[in-house]
Amino acid sequence: MSTSFQPEHTRSEPGPGTVIGERRRLINVAYRLLGSLAEAEDAVQETYARWYALSRPQQEAIASPGAWLTTVAGRICLDVLGSARVRRERYVGEWIPEPLPDRTEWLGGRVSGGRSEPPDPADQVTLDESVNMAFLVVLESMTPAERVAFVLHDVFRYPFAEIAEIVGRTPAACRQLASSARRRIGAARAPAVPTAGHAGLVRQFKEAWEAKDIEALVDLLDPDAAMIADGGGLVGTVLRPVEGSARIAEYLIHIAGKAPGTTLLERTVNGRPGLVAQHAGVTVTVAAFSLADGRIRRIWAVRNPEKLRPWTAYGQS
Repeated sequence: MSTSFQPEHTRSEPGPGTVIGERRRLINVAYRLLGSLAEAEDAVQETYARWYALSRPQQEAIASPGAWLTTVAGRICLDVLGSARVRRERYVGEWIPEPLPDRTEWLGGRVSGGRSEPPDPADQVTLDESVNMAFLVVLESMTPAERVAFVLHDVFRYPFAEIAEIVGRTPAACRQLASSARRRIGAARAPAVPTAGHAGLVRQFKEAWEAKDIEALVDLLDPDAAMIADGGGLVGTVLRPVEGSARIAEYLIHIAGKAPGTTLLERTVNGRPGLVAQHAGVTVTVAAFSLADGRIRRIWAVRNPEKLRPWTAYGQS
């Protein structure tokens, strides 16, 4: 698997356009490494701050500005991943990667007050298989070094010699890290479901939920399904996974009764069909789904408002 963003190996003049032109690729790398759009944006901003802190002769001495920026961004992300493990141990409830809307549904670029607003970082992320929620959740189980080696090599096709400079290990060790990560991905990967089939099942789930049809919900869920919710301690939600089709269906009917006036919308979530719940026009929940054997196996429901910035902006547009 790879994106259209390939490593830069040719010498180029470090002009403003060349350097700024790397932003999209850096955002793509950082989001996959960190699972957070906000943290990815911060990492990329810090990367550019370090570039512009160099003198002009220092910049001109760098053969490949793109490679330099990627190396710096990778090291920053590696540091963030290390500290994130400690922060997530103190996180209230389950931590789910930040969901991304389709590029047609984010705030940036829409006209407000007669002028176009600055682009939102969400528009910079290419929505491919490497950002679907199931994939990002598996990345979360990896060590920081495994994640960096795997994402940079298997997704972005960077050579192990360059990755070694980022993680501070030998190319051979980086190859082993990527191999270990690849095994994790293979063990967790469910058979691919065509987008149309995925969308159809999500639509049936939405309709059953709206109808409060508990039997239909149970039929749509895998018997061993799990629902994981992320409120970050900022909004009410379950703190542990809800497991089993019957328990999930009962819980969904329960919360539907507690939130009258909520609207469910079919939306693209991290490149796959998902659902968005809005109340008074504001997005309050974004749900991603993983399917297997014609049923829903996993539901990831993000309710933490800090992770719903692009979605909330869209809901208010």
